[in-house]
Amino acid sequence: MKLIVGLGNPGIKYEKTRHNLGFIAIDKFFKTFTKGETDWKDNAKLKAEMAEIEWQRQKSKVLKNDQKWTPEDNLEKVLLIRPQTYMNNSGLSIKLVADYYKIKPEDVWVLHDDIDLTSGALKIRFGGASAGHRGVESIIEALKTDKFWRFRLGVGHPLRKEIGGKDARFDRNVDTYVLKGFESGEMGKARELIKRAEKAIETALEDGLESAMNRFNSK
Repeated sequence: MKLIVGLGNPGIKYEKTRHNLGFIAIDKFFKTFTKGETDWKDNAKLKAEMAEIEWQRQKSKVLKNDQKWTPEDNLEKVLLIRPQTYMNNSGLSIKLVADYYKIKPEDVWVLHDDIDLTSGALKIRFGGASAGHRGVESIIEALKTDKFWRFRLGVGHPLRKEIGGKDARFDRNVDTYVLKGFESGEMGKARELIKRAEKAIETALEDGLESAMNRFNSK
């Protein structure tokens, strides 16, 4: 079973903010999979909105002695969740869900906003530090490992454009920036990024994460 997590904050107040890009992207994937209907179930015990789907791979892999996988072998159970613990405590919900369903950290995929990537950029990677993202930091602390997959969704840095240098970092204004909605000039890139994230998830489920990285990681 795969656990795919979209990070964000619950409530109408945060619905369309940059920090909720993970919520938005996973909802788009779910809506496309179900052909327009989303039925998130609120699980108070596991502190998450949840949905379970089955991904049927279209391509059968050839095993030893030319034996092919059966359709049953190609069926992947996938649990989609949106933690309801607020961003900075996302790890609590993910830990509860992972323990309940006995899901290993390496089968956890996390979609989250990332100020260290330019607006519209997408990077899939395995493991590594949180880079200051409090949601990711919370997951690392809860799972006691950084060995899970991240789909990093670029929202740009609030001050980087003003001073250029890609390596410059500023902590001030970051919280305010990610908790604001996308400006009109960013909407096109945000919509395209959400579509790319959706396609990246589909490709990862169908052909594997390496294939998704090769196809969708921004240069």
